[in-house]
Amino acid sequence: MADISEKLQQQVMQAYENDTPLNIIGGNSKAWYGREPQGEPLYVSGHSGIVNDMPSELVITVRAGTKLSEIAGALDKHGQRLPFDPPYFGEDATIGGTVACNFSGPRRPYAGSCRDFMLGCTMLNGKGEKLRFGGEVMKNVAGFDVSRLMAGSMGTLGVLLDVSLKILPHRLAEQTVVIDAGFKQAIKLMNHWAGTPLPVTAMCADGNLVYFRICGTPSAVERSMRDIGGSIYEDGKAFWKDLREHQLDFFQSDAPLYRLSVPPAAAFEPLAGTTEHDWFVGWGGAQRWLKSDVDFAVVQSYAQKLGGHAKLLRGGDREAEVFPPLAPALMALHKQLKHSFDPKGLLNPGRMYKDL
Repeated sequence: MADISEKLQQQVMQAYENDTPLNIIGGNSKAWYGREPQGEPLYVSGHSGIVNDMPSELVITVRAGTKLSEIAGALDKHGQRLPFDPPYFGEDATIGGTVACNFSGPRRPYAGSCRDFMLGCTMLNGKGEKLRFGGEVMKNVAGFDVSRLMAGSMGTLGVLLDVSLKILPHRLAEQTVVIDAGFKQAIKLMNHWAGTPLPVTAMCADGNLVYFRICGTPSAVERSMRDIGGSIYEDGKAFWKDLREHQLDFFQSDAPLYRLSVPPAAAFEPLAGTTEHDWFVGWGGAQRWLKSDVDFAVVQSYAQKLGGHAKLLRGGDREAEVFPPLAPALMALHKQLKHSFDPKGLLNPGRMYKDL
């Protein structure tokens, strides 16, 4: 545990003075995400530790280099958790990298994303100026919430120093049930149960089975299991963790991995050149994983026809664009934001898009 904010500030100020691009590195567990990193390393993992833990207020403030495992351990002592179920993708994963990527787990459609639980942050802009946005209570995040703008910005707007997050209690009971179903039937089932008040906190399908995670009071879980039917999946907790961390057999492939975001009820028809074995459906139908050598432009066009978009999550050509293309007006807005926070374009240059 250490506060090295002054050291980091001096490094960023020096980089600004010398026009030196910086590659922001925390636990380096997500270096594969986005376009190829560029610039001199700026290590922030040493800036770690819990700044303020307020169990009764359901808020925690931590330095950006704090490991997710440390945060989970501290929250677990009070029967609490990060609601967005963040994936680690490595034991050195930090909260700063998680926020920068806006990564959330299987619970995301039912609880919210990482961005939704951001209350405030302290950051360094591209000049090395220390800025504070938001606070540690919900009433401080009215209006244009700059702290949430940091979530998903991939470090292109600033170097996170600390973040304040809303937390929630653990559920009292949890159970997973499965039903035999192909993708088309699974999507119908998931959309049906998503439209009910049952405490379903995760749904996915692998082409053979559809999985439902139910969390709540013991009585509510039992009642929901009877309503949904199917059979109990005995190792449910391990399954959802493996899905979150991409440790399921489906993800053990050298082929490029695409992530498609589409309307949950969008029809399932395998893209030409792929089979059902190349797909996995999560988030109740809204997230569809594809492992394939099909060209990114083809996958993007397919996703757009379904009313969504696609990104190249892992593998493939990372020198090219890997995120969905932006409309000219939206790209212009991104560039204006980038210039406002990082006038010389030195922070994680090109990590999201070539021109950012």
